[in-house]
Amino acid sequence: MLAFLRRIFPERIFKRKLEPAAERRLRLAQARAEEAIIRAHVDNALMFVDTLAEDLSFDRAIETYIREMAIPEPLASTVATRTLVVLGQDLVPYRRRAVEGGEEPAQDQPKLRLNDASQGRGQQRTIKRA
Repeated sequence: MLAFLRRIFPERIFKRKLEPAAERRLRLAQARAEEAIIRAHVDNALMFVDTLAEDLSFDRAIETYIREMAIPEPLASTVATRTLVVLGQDLVPYRRRAVEGGEEPAQDQPKLRLNDASQGRGQQRTIKRA
């Protein structure tokens, strides 16, 4: 059977190993696709939180979303964390408050960019709270 398959799919037509440049492009495309999936889940989880705000706390709503969508564990923790980051910026805007109050952020620490990936390029997220 294996010999038959080798005749149908010869190795010279369908190589098993990609060239290094093609491998890099493939990994970049895969990373972008995974990031788009995460961003879509975060947006939907935020909508879920807003919809169920009167009935469930935000952490229970996020857990319910992850369970109902059957998101597997490595992805589920990323979605939950990024959703909490976006909610935290709306509920506890520490950096904005510190800058408006005249308090300067520490100079030796780099600027945190926790939600860049969840917001996309240049898109502002507006979340209506119940």
